[in-house]
Amino acid sequence: MSDSRPFQVDLKGVVDLLGRHIYSSPRVYLRELLQNGVDAITARNTHARTHNTEPDQGWGIRVYPAQGDGEFAIVDEGIGLTIDEVSDLLATVGRSSKRDILGLARTDYLGQFGIGLLSCFMVSDEIRIITQSATGGKAVEWIGSSDGRFTVTELDGNPPIGTQVFLTPRFDTLDLLSRDSVAQIAVEYGQYLPIPIDLAAQAPPIGSDGFVQPDGFVQTRRLNAEPVFHDDTADRSALDHFSHTELGFDPLDVISLSAPGTGTRGVGFVLPHSPPPNAHQTTAVYLGGMLLSKRVDGLLPDWAFFVRAVVDSSGLTPTASREGIVEDFNLDYTREQLGACVRGWLMDLAIHSPHRFAAFLAVHEVAIKQLVLHDEEMAAIFLGWLSVETSAGRMRLDQLVKLSPLVRYARTIDEFRQIAALSRADLPLVNGGYVYDSDLAELLPTVFPSVMVTRVDVLSELDRLDPPRLEDHALTVSLEDRATAVLKSRNCQGVVRIMESGDVPALFVADPEVFRHIDRTRAADATSNGLWAAILAQTDAFALSLSDYQETGFTTRLCLNWANPLVRSLAKLDDPVVFDRSIQLLYVQSQLAGSYPLSSSDRTLMTTALSDLIELTAQASLVPDPGEDR
Repeated sequence: MSDSRPFQVDLKGVVDLLGRHIYSSPRVYLRELLQNGVDAITARNTHARTHNTEPDQGWGIRVYPAQGDGEFAIVDEGIGLTIDEVSDLLATVGRSSKRDILGLARTDYLGQFGIGLLSCFMVSDEIRIITQSATGGKAVEWIGSSDGRFTVTELDGNPPIGTQVFLTPRFDTLDLLSRDSVAQIAVEYGQYLPIPIDLAAQAPPIGSDGFVQPDGFVQTRRLNAEPVFHDDTADRSALDHFSHTELGFDPLDVISLSAPGTGTRGVGFVLPHSPPPNAHQTTAVYLGGMLLSKRVDGLLPDWAFFVRAVVDSSGLTPTASREGIVEDFNLDYTREQLGACVRGWLMDLAIHSPHRFAAFLAVHEVAIKQLVLHDEEMAAIFLGWLSVETSAGRMRLDQLVKLSPLVRYARTIDEFRQIAALSRADLPLVNGGYVYDSDLAELLPTVFPSVMVTRVDVLSELDRLDPPRLEDHALTVSLEDRATAVLKSRNCQGVVRIMESGDVPALFVADPEVFRHIDRTRAADATSNGLWAAILAQTDAFALSLSDYQETGFTTRLCLNWANPLVRSLAKLDDPVVFDRSIQLLYVQSQLAGSYPLSSSDRTLMTTALSDLIELTAQASLVPDPGEDR
């Protein structure tokens, strides 16, 4: 008996939807077929247990790649379908599968959406299915065409229980159904399935009835492999090898991951290097042993970006494409549990293996800084281990608080560069300009109650410096006036102060808003767009009007160190040309010492000053000595 009828969908539109908007590649046709086979075998096992009809025989799946331009076939020993089930389930998109007919729980199955079979139309214009149900009845043949019609026929033959799917490759999909591609795709998606997967070396032994003969001899290769990533109790060398071959790096360490509520288990591999700032933290996810995707985002907390995880789950919900995870309660729970596993590993490492933890911090300190800022328990354990840049060099926070109960920090790198030269050796200044470091400094009193934290700025530190002694007042005032006159075109004021160290002759000083003014001015000078330059100029004028320097008419200061011998010599220098060029060079040198980028006019100023000093020196060497014989 044969019956021909149309699909209950616009098939061409559905295939276009699958190819363009749901599935990332036509390669998923084999994943969907494997998935259907696994579901069918699971259903057969459940049916056998509930009806006590037959024991589990180790039923599996056999894949026959297309030979030349011949058919591709995949045969499963699952529960099969009756004619009513075939007509219903294979004709209506959106229905689930055999699990609904059997009244079974969805979590026992990999499939979720009942559209998997239609993915085969991405590689073939015709799908032929022969199926024999374990519940009895005649075998059924279903043939579906990409033109939107299908036929259902009851067969008189006696095929084995299960389902056989045949695909005829199109000219443009021959490679996807060939042996090499089929083997690669089957291993990628199904090697960790608990169901035996065999790859045949020859074409399927098809009898006169049109189905694969169960007793036909075909050489096969078992594709299944042991999932070493199920937990970290596996041999460490095996885990290292897995990480090297599958993830591309040798892990610094391995973390056991588990979320019992969603049946999620696996391992996290700690990166041996710090990932770039724009790197995505991704996880390879398997559902019941079937690969979902090797690049699932958001399964681990954001702060755990130093971990690349591989997990298998039975409780996470896949998206329609089965290439991602649905954002739901199960995902939130799993993320929380896996994050707890990583935190537990960190705590154990810090307490029991401090040397290994120090090695870990040398690579992934930024991740731990982010963690302690959002976790009080982690802050109590790890805060002292973390290091920051200070004016006395890089220093751990527990060492810093031992030097002084007062911790001073500058919020920006520019401020730190200016203030660091003014800091006392016994009171290091923390550079809070790097990510999280200002927040870490503010967090110190919560872990070290006796510590006080204060933020310092350039203006207050400059005002804190002592002026020269009274007997040097006239000389230093003259030096300030002369230096200011030289630097007037640079909008810079000369000031004289006594710094703790005499090694630094001058310090270029400005508050952060002034540095932003300098950047805006340089941007306006560099642009060829007159309108944009005018907008920048107006914006800069308004912002600069709010600066404390606006009252003096100067935007920056050159702080001359009276404790430096060079500055004292300049104060007594009578030659105006040498003085002017020396001040100009100190101005440029102080910017370079503070790691500030020089503008084109600053570079011109430096070149001109050096050239003039060299010329003056050369001229002086040509003047004859009055005592020399003529």
